[in-house]
Amino acid sequence: MELKRIGRKTVYEGKVLDFCKDRMVLPDGAEEEWDFVHHHKGGGAAVVPVLPDGRILMIRQMRPAVDRETLEIPAGARDAGEDPAVTAARELCEETGYRAGRLSYLCTIDTAVAWCDEKTEIFLAEELVREGAQMLDEAEEILVEACSARDLLAGIQNGEIRDAKTVAGICAYLSVFCQG
Repeated sequence: MELKRIGRKTVYEGKVLDFCKDRMVLPDGAEEEWDFVHHHKGGGAAVVPVLPDGRILMIRQMRPAVDRETLEIPAGARDAGEDPAVTAARELCEETGYRAGRLSYLCTIDTAVAWCDEKTEIFLAEELVREGAQMLDEAEEILVEACSARDLLAGIQNGEIRDAKTVAGICAYLSVFCQG
């Protein structure tokens, strides 16, 4: 016998997320209730913005969910039906004030495969042009920092950088573009 979902009940419908209870049959035939989170928009997009000198634009902001300040690549939720590349370009401009002359796909991550269907598509932004000021939402307070790849790798290794999309984006960029 294999693991199989035999039912799903939505226990809370939110603006972006639904919280569900899945009824599962386990390989031994036993039944259990598992938590599941459905992302209405499917997820988001993120961008690794690389300046001409090789430094990477990062954003620093307070994240109440983890109760600490984080250093991340720019990212945000897709609008319904929106192309992830459009989301990535928009978030880059809003959060940093830069526009990408060239945007290319790096990778896709499933955020938390054990309990959520959210995915994030990550892009590389090159040929950056400063467009102007950040265009932040009311609740956002974001600082922009330009960091070397070496410093970002050190931040990943020492635990300062733990955000999944950021770790995946930096590692994907470095594995493709910094070989040798």
